[in-house]
Amino acid sequence: MVPGTCGELAQGMLDGILCMVTCPIDVYSTATVELSPGESGISAPADSPKARRAVSATLDYLGTTGMEARLSLDSLLPRGKGMASSTADVAASIAATGAALGRELSPAQVAEIALGVEPSDGVMFPNVSIFDHRKGRIAITLGTPPPMRVVVLDFGGSVDTLEFNRTDREASLKRLGPRMTEAVSLIKDGIVRGDPLRIGHGATVSAVANQEVLFNPYLETVLELSRRVGAVGVNVAHSGTVIGMLFRNDSALVERAAAMALRQLPGLESALHCRIVGGGVKAG
Repeated sequence: MVPGTCGELAQGMLDGILCMVTCPIDVYSTATVELSPGESGISAPADSPKARRAVSATLDYLGTTGMEARLSLDSLLPRGKGMASSTADVAASIAATGAALGRELSPAQVAEIALGVEPSDGVMFPNVSIFDHRKGRIAITLGTPPPMRVVVLDFGGSVDTLEFNRTDREASLKRLGPRMTEAVSLIKDGIVRGDPLRIGHGATVSAVANQEVLFNPYLETVLELSRRVGAVGVNVAHSGTVIGMLFRNDSALVERAAAMALRQLPGLESALHCRIVGGGVKAG
């Protein structure tokens, strides 16, 4: 099992390297891999070609030949929304393939294989992490997040992340580098202090800065609502469509906020309230 995300707490450029700060949530992708001797071949869901490639890449990585693999996936994560659905599928498939061979792969190994399939979120690393989602040059665990919740707002639409990552946005990201540095500093400090307010502030800094990279027409309206309902901040999918309202661990407040969002935000299709959790591979 590998968690999906509500976008990222921050994303941008640090010291010339593109990276993100993960925002794992308690919605998971679960992969099961069964291996049997035979001609090399992989059976996998037709709508999950990336996960299929991940199984193949893992078998190659571990030097395994002469095996047939059967992959099954179970996930409630919607695709194309910026909720790390494909990364969760890919990472879970890699870990499950290793487990089927009696090999426990480290987060760094899972990330290495995953990046050979596509640019990847850092949810294979424990807790909240900073990760270079394209080349893996940065992989730093920041620590355990304090108890927090998020209302995941989906206004419809989707983003093709492979196409998004093909576009050169380096000039804009370099210009926004100081905002990324500010956002990461606030988030790191918030995790060390166990302070959701600082984490929310840092996430909001990054979300607003990202309007210059991928404009979200609903962000300003969500910002206004978040202030009225007692959120500590907002975050976005920097290469997706969802927006999150971040909260302290207050289930009643979060439920009221989700209901209010559905009543008051034009165009909103769903409001899912989740816990922010630590990342990493978990046994199913």
